[in-house]
Amino acid sequence: MNYREQQEEFEAQQLSSFACLARNSRGRAEPAEPCPLRTCFTRDRDRIVHSKAFRRLKHKTQVFLSPTGDHYRTRLTHTLEVSQISRTIARSLRLNEDLTEAIALGHDLGHTPFGHAGERALDAVASVPFRHNEQSVRVAAKLEHLNLTYEVLDGMAGHTGSKLPETFEGQVVRISDRIAYINHDIDDALRGGIIREEELPASATAVLGNSHSARINSLVRGVVDHSLNNDQFSLLPGVTIDPEVGNAMDTLRAFMFERVYTGSRAKTEEAKAERLIQRLYRHFMENPKEIPEEYAAVLREEGVERAVLDYLAGMTDTYVVNLYREIYLPKGWEF
Repeated sequence: MNYREQQEEFEAQQLSSFACLARNSRGRAEPAEPCPLRTCFTRDRDRIVHSKAFRRLKHKTQVFLSPTGDHYRTRLTHTLEVSQISRTIARSLRLNEDLTEAIALGHDLGHTPFGHAGERALDAVASVPFRHNEQSVRVAAKLEHLNLTYEVLDGMAGHTGSKLPETFEGQVVRISDRIAYINHDIDDALRGGIIREEELPASATAVLGNSHSARINSLVRGVVDHSLNNDQFSLLPGVTIDPEVGNAMDTLRAFMFERVYTGSRAKTEEAKAERLIQRLYRHFMENPKEIPEEYAAVLREEGVERAVLDYLAGMTDTYVVNLYREIYLPKGWEF
């Protein structure tokens, strides 16, 4: 057996009966010759990490628009934190860590500039609903032609929204995404002086702890302990969290919506960001010839709006601002 086959055999012997084995993958839209070294899910992880969309995440907003400090999260650091939490849970549950990691690293490939403000802006003006999870799948399948496996694409699509992923690994990423963003957004809000530690709901901190690491540890343990029971998940058919721990997380999330996500001084610039994106949307709808050549196939096969949405969603925060300046602001005369 080559190394990949050895790894597939190891998975079959060591992973839970609920794990998605690489050898049992439903495959790719375009059949590909198996790699002698990497399983199909490890290969997907590598394709995602080497994609252009993944690199652009470092210049996309997580919560705070273009923060000046060095330690605030971006969409890339959020993705890495989701990956780390997901891998810890998957390893503890004896699920397929490679599949979990690939889904986590790819789940936000289609996120817009300016975070959810950009997503709201495009959703408001487009003739079809715009959802970043659907755009992530589109980036991987259509725009960058990564040809990922069915299971990875399913997990990316189901990391948010009403449809649960089909695999337990995808469900791990879905809950890890929430664990990650609630806790690192609290950390960023504390650093930015938007909230104070003592303002966090006492009913939640009594359950989860009074530090960033303690809260993440409690939430991860809440998932592992509640899902793992003699190699069986306590509540099929999904990865679940201890009710008390889950309620505490929901309390923190509600607090963050009230104090940070809506109406805080950290969000005062979001309305400008939304108007900027929507004005660019109208500009390119009226001037499709200005859309870059790399979107020519989309423009030809799916129409102007689809090409505009793909172009805008793929931009970084800085690219959007510079493009707007180039199109709408006058330049000084150069002698």
